[in-house]
Amino acid sequence: MNILKFLANLCAILAGSLLTVITLVTCGNLILRNTTGDSMAGAFEITAMTTGAAIALFMPLSQIRQGHIIVDFFTANVSDATNAKLDKLGALVLALVFGLITWRTGVGGLSSYRAGSEYMLTGASEWWVYAAMTPPFALTSVIGLRQALFGFNFDSEQHA
Repeated sequence: MNILKFLANLCAILAGSLLTVITLVTCGNLILRNTTGDSMAGAFEITAMTTGAAIALFMPLSQIRQGHIIVDFFTANVSDATNAKLDKLGALVLALVFGLITWRTGVGGLSSYRAGSEYMLTGASEWWVYAAMTPPFALTSVIGLRQALFGFNFDSEQHA
């Protein structure tokens, strides 16, 4: 399980790096606009591309930490055992949904690559965004499946 934690942390580090790029591009564009009246061509496209990839890259760590929203209105008064079963069921549903998202993102990336789709202002290929999103979606699915089968305690395996 340590490999899943390592990969999730690596994805989060990459996501943080992309957010740094977004910040630098935005600041550079604002400085340019306020000092010369010009702006960077494609700054909005760069921000959009990297934001999508960053969100995808944060998903595995969020799933490992159980950071997704949990609505416990109906389950607040049920037993811990029932809540644990419902949590495992939720993890299984998440794994299935992220499996579907992984598949469709991969198909979309291949389609974009074959079509040679590019962003209008920067001329950057669209497929690389799909390529950046597909592995973290797959990792999130694997983590959810592992949690559905074996539970959410990742730390106990270090001592076993």
